[in-house]
Amino acid sequence: MVALRVRFLVLFTVLAFALAPLSAEAGGLCEASPGTAISIMMRGLATVYNVFPIKIAGVTIFNWSGLEDTGSVSSPICVCFTPFPRIGLTVSLWEPVRIIETVKVPYCFPALGVSIPLGINKRAVGTESDQQTEQDRVAFQQVHYYLFPLWSVFELFLDFVCLEHSGFDLAYMTEVDPLWQNDLLAFILNPEALIFGNPVTQVACMVDSVAAAKRFPLDPLFWCMGSWGSAYPLTGHVPSSDWVQANAGAAARMIYKLHRGGVLWGSVGTKALCGMYPMPIWRKSQYGLLLLYPVPDVLREPIGRTGLLWDWAKAVPTKDNFVWILYRKRDCCAF
Repeated sequence: MVALRVRFLVLFTVLAFALAPLSAEAGGLCEASPGTAISIMMRGLATVYNVFPIKIAGVTIFNWSGLEDTGSVSSPICVCFTPFPRIGLTVSLWEPVRIIETVKVPYCFPALGVSIPLGINKRAVGTESDQQTEQDRVAFQQVHYYLFPLWSVFELFLDFVCLEHSGFDLAYMTEVDPLWQNDLLAFILNPEALIFGNPVTQVACMVDSVAAAKRFPLDPLFWCMGSWGSAYPLTGHVPSSDWVQANAGAAARMIYKLHRGGVLWGSVGTKALCGMYPMPIWRKSQYGLLLLYPVPDVLREPIGRTGLLWDWAKAVPTKDNFVWILYRKRDCCAF
């Protein structure tokens, strides 16, 4: 297995160097290179202290720098019956499980270190018109979603049952998803956007914004992303008055979209102790996002926290592509 991964990394590096000149010719705005890929991976490993606080049997054993935590299972003992009956201890932690890229340049992959100049069109499949007024202050970002269970990728703690065990993989890219490009098409599969994606219901999001600024967003207000805007429509159109916050909003929309599609499941609470469960309406407090690129942050932030508290000096005028690591709260029965 290790030899196979080494061969893959060698092939990947060669491919990255081969495509780098094409990336520059294709637009000059995609800064992906082998150096960015290595830097992003190392930053992900260096900031792994965001797994804290860790609780075992309901007792916090360590919390680096007072990192925020949402409610966990209070009972110290748990019982599961699948795949066989067992009694264990409850364990709670924040697990780094995914990488999310939000990019202005289609087919730009900073986490892979490559850009693929396919030339299909300047945005992607099924794109709406690019013409927008300055008053709209709306940007459009493509999103790439990677499997990145950090412990498994770096072959650490592989015998711990509460951690996800899989490899690194590009699992989703919006360039080939017409629903991500067009608000009307997205409405067909998410008709509730008509109810929640309007100015009246958005008034409630002010409360969600305050809650996220203080601690965690309000899960019942699932159509809100705090200060990051509305969760609807589930497309790449995001408010652009705060560029870093806008990209965080695009990443959060992808999380919700994947919950609606049954890809992401619930991982918190008593119900999750014996295994994750379907959750078509996301639980925002289950997640935290940590900016890795272009200017790395040090602490994960809850969904919807105002950028005034964390994104200062994170925007670089010449860089429109961002990379985030997704932390997921995990409640588990360890035996």
